[in-house]
Amino acid sequence: MTQISEIALLGFGDLHGLQFLLFGIFLTIYVMTFMANFIIPAVISADFSLHTPMYLFLGHFSFLEIGCTTTIEPIMLRTLLSAHVPISFFACACQFYFFASLVATECFFLAVMSYDRYIAICNPLHYSSIMDFWGCFQLAVVSWLAGFQAPILLMISLFRLTFCSANEIDHFFCDLKPIMKLACSNTQVAEVTSFTCTSLLALAPFLLTLASYVHIICIILRIPSTTGKQRAFSTCSSHLTVVGLYYGTLGIVYGFPSTPRYEGVLKLLSLLYTVFTPAINPIIYTLRNKDVKVALRKLLQCHTYLVIKGWRIGLAYDAY
Repeated sequence: MTQISEIALLGFGDLHGLQFLLFGIFLTIYVMTFMANFIIPAVISADFSLHTPMYLFLGHFSFLEIGCTTTIEPIMLRTLLSAHVPISFFACACQFYFFASLVATECFFLAVMSYDRYIAICNPLHYSSIMDFWGCFQLAVVSWLAGFQAPILLMISLFRLTFCSANEIDHFFCDLKPIMKLACSNTQVAEVTSFTCTSLLALAPFLLTLASYVHIICIILRIPSTTGKQRAFSTCSSHLTVVGLYYGTLGIVYGFPSTPRYEGVLKLLSLLYTVFTPAINPIIYTLRNKDVKVALRKLLQCHTYLVIKGWRIGLAYDAY
């Protein structure tokens, strides 16, 4: 039994004739996702009216989306150009660790953002004192640190297994279930550890988020005016949509049976939270958020003005 040193990602090698078309589509989605999630923190930084806790956490969430897509999609694009993409065992472990850490950190930030909305709606008089700069800084740091420390126990239990013989993963990235299938030793301890860790990483933040929104909805329903209810719902509708989309896709993928019969379906479902969800989230936050749209319009107008002014100065300098 020789420990493997290299893993081959099969990706979408069975889609003969469609690789180049899918490569173009997914490359376009990746570039647009990267740019959209980069623009949101830039807009928040440029507009002082958006220097609030909600948009601060939104900026962190956009950077997390960039990290998740960059961890997965470049290698996925390689699998579309080649039916057999070899990567080292160490690179596979690193990819899994960073992806799990970023996903866990996103779950924590979604819980923090729901807590921010809970304080803003249910306890508005103390909002400025609770969610001040130091409080927001502490919540952000704790979310990052907890997210990157959370998968360590899972990594230890998973990669202490013996991997031998077969070294092919029928997937486009090193995910938990495909890696565990390569083990030729007893995986019972690793399975229990993975179930416990994933429950803590995903279920605990989800329950905190759910509890926050239950309290928020109860408070909103007590507002006598219809206009007040609509205004309160509009402040958290974007975040609630992202929460439902994010946890919904994670639940579908990791709750789906991992039998060989459904491996192809599992790969397609994995595209939901690795490709399409990060691409949709910036659209939800910009199209459903009036403040972000106004700030983006101001930034574009300012940029256009500076470009035109620079062009005119250049013409005047040439004429001189």
